[in-house]
This record gives sequence, C-alpha cells and structure tokens, in this order.
Amino acid sequence: MAHGMRTNSHTHHTKRADWRESATRYALLPLRIFLGITFIYAGLDKLTDSTFMQADGEGSIGAQMDGVRDISAIPPLVDLSLKSPVGFGYAIALGELAVGIGTLVGLLARVAALGGVLISLSLWLTVSWHETPYYYGNDLAYLMAWLPLVLAGASVFSVDALLAARLGKSPGPG
Repeated sequence: MAHGMRTNSHTHHTKRADWRESATRYALLPLRIFLGITFIYAGLDKLTDSTFMQADGEGSIGAQMDGVRDISAIPPLVDLSLKSPVGFGYAIALGELAVGIGTLVGLLARVAALGGVLISLSLWLTVSWHETPYYYGNDLAYLMAWLPLVLAGASVFSVDALLAARLGKSPGPG
C-alpha cells in the first residue's frame, strides 16, 4: 500500500546536518591551537634569547627596530620603541606569551585575540611593512587570522566555555 509509514526517511540528512554542526562548532579550534602555540613559542623565544633582548648589536631588538625605522609605515611608532628597545622587547614578548596562553586555554579569548590583533598590526606596520609583495610578510596574515577569534571567541575546550556553562550562558557562537 502507498500509505505505509517510514520512520527513517531523513536519517541520512540528519547525520549530515549533525556533522556540519559539529564541524562548524570546532572550526576555529585548529586556528586557536596554532596561534596559541605560535605566540607562546614567539614570546618564550624572545625571552630566552639574550642576543635579542639587547639595545644594540647584531640580532638585537634595538638593531631590528633601528633597521626598519625608515621603511616602516609609522616611523614614530618605531621611534617610541627605540626610546627603550629592551623594554619594548619585553613588552612584545610578554604580550605574545599572554595572548598565546589566553588563546590556547580559551581564557578571555576575545580579549586575547584582540591582543594578538594589536601585536600583529604593530609588527606589520613596523617590521614587515616593507615586504614586497605584501604577502611575503607574515604579520598581515597573522592579523587576519586573529580576526575570526575576536569575533567568535572560544566556544569549545576553553575556560570561557566552562565559566559560561557554570553561569548558564553561551560562550559564543555555535
């Protein structure tokens, strides 16, 4: 008879929809892990490199900033860093470390991502501004990579999600 009942007619579509929903929910996790680990590594690398944390000399933060001063988009920003190159080096390194940890564990994830945007923007406008063509400089790519995390936060595997669950709120999209 034509009036029989099928109960599993949309099972395939439901599974595909569930998979898409899961993929969407976890889509930013690889980016979070990559940026978190990369910024932690960058911060630790600077903090443990005695050559880098010097006001002058080959490989120092002072020499690097002095070398890009005239070819940066904002020379006054470089001049500001040259007033205390070692202090600036520590600020960048500690900022990268804080941003990386916050991003990796998902603690104040949007604030951490905004910090990543600001660090990447300042490095793009100073250190890698002169790269031609522009896509050779990696700071612009990092800047763009941070933007989805500023918008979406860390809705899975994060301290933010745990705190939101305890408060009965949603940590972000998805």
